[in-house]
Amino acid sequence: MAVKVTRQIELQEYCRSEPYPLSVAERDALRKRVPSLTIEPAMAAEGAYCLTPGSTVGAIEVGELSVLIRPKIGIPRLLSLACYAMGAYRSREDGMFDFAEEAALPDMLALALVAAARRAFAQGLLHGYRTEEEALHSVRGRVRFAEQLRIRFGVALPVEVRDDVFTDDIMANRLVKAATARLGGMRIRSQEARRRLGWLAATLGKVSSVEFPPSAVPEVRFDRLNEHYRDVVALSRLVLRHGAFESARGEVRASGFLLNMNIVFQEFVTQALREAMGVSNRVLCSDKDMPRRVALDQARRALLKPDLSWWEGGACVFVGDAKYKNVTGERVPNADLYQLLAYATALGLPGGLLIYAKGEADTATYQVRQSGKRLHVAAVDLSGTLDEIFERVVALADRVKALRNEARGLPRAA
Repeated sequence: MAVKVTRQIELQEYCRSEPYPLSVAERDALRKRVPSLTIEPAMAAEGAYCLTPGSTVGAIEVGELSVLIRPKIGIPRLLSLACYAMGAYRSREDGMFDFAEEAALPDMLALALVAAARRAFAQGLLHGYRTEEEALHSVRGRVRFAEQLRIRFGVALPVEVRDDVFTDDIMANRLVKAATARLGGMRIRSQEARRRLGWLAATLGKVSSVEFPPSAVPEVRFDRLNEHYRDVVALSRLVLRHGAFESARGEVRASGFLLNMNIVFQEFVTQALREAMGVSNRVLCSDKDMPRRVALDQARRALLKPDLSWWEGGACVFVGDAKYKNVTGERVPNADLYQLLAYATALGLPGGLLIYAKGEADTATYQVRQSGKRLHVAAVDLSGTLDEIFERVVALADRVKALRNEARGLPRAA
């Protein structure tokens, strides 16, 4: 049964709030769970605070306090972009999160997960082969002779065997079950959403329960046999990466679903550019996929990790950074330009590209004195439909290809 929430606070990304009363425990729990949230004592109001969200958006519940931090682009659009970045290509149809903007975020996620699961499970749970190794008193599968000699010293029983079992207890179903449990640990206000989550949990009753840490949620490879699972797996991975649950510790209990807009924007731009240009993550690399380490100095003490880099034959031919941040004023922050210049210098490129969310920076080019390097700035407008957003990414991909051609000494339009 859901815990009653007695107080609700609604905040807007990067906007300072009116004063709200908070207990010391609530204040400290919010600071711990949402480090980018600025909490300042309100003037002439004992126990009241003004809250200013940073790059983290979503929902968090502390004790009986519910806090919603709305992104500028809206919650349905945010979740669609985040799911697309994780491989749910159907999100381009704009239908995965067709819920009212006012719906509670955990409820919206629960309804979307169940809807995706119903589509995926329409012909039954996906099965696959899983290799099991065990010691038995009868032979099943293949005998592991080397292990039999090493462990049993030639004794006949039990027998070390390896068997391929056709089962529904596979990684894809385990991810869906783990996401169902994670959402079940949040406050779901809608009785219908709770009922549907119960159906999903019962459907996956024979699948193993596995806890996946947010930083180690496994990926699933898709082919023609499991392509119909793409949406539900992407949603499940989204919930597991960003949904957090804590049992009661100390004075308050906290649970929530929080996304860092910097990471969401970076991952979305990276995935969308790969699709627009028809290249893999081995060609257009994220900071996690780079084929080799890049250092600014000769001693290799100052290591660099650009958000985007294009590699051909072991050489980097393009570098860029994706920035979703609150840029106040009309100029791009110097620190961002310095960072891009360091990347271009270390990689021996004629320049690089800074990519912002539209409204945070205008398109511009900076010609660096002495070095002659050109630092380009572009913006991606995240308003409108997803198809419109992807059309803008295609235009951005043309700029990326032009910079890559320039680095290779080819005409920019080649």
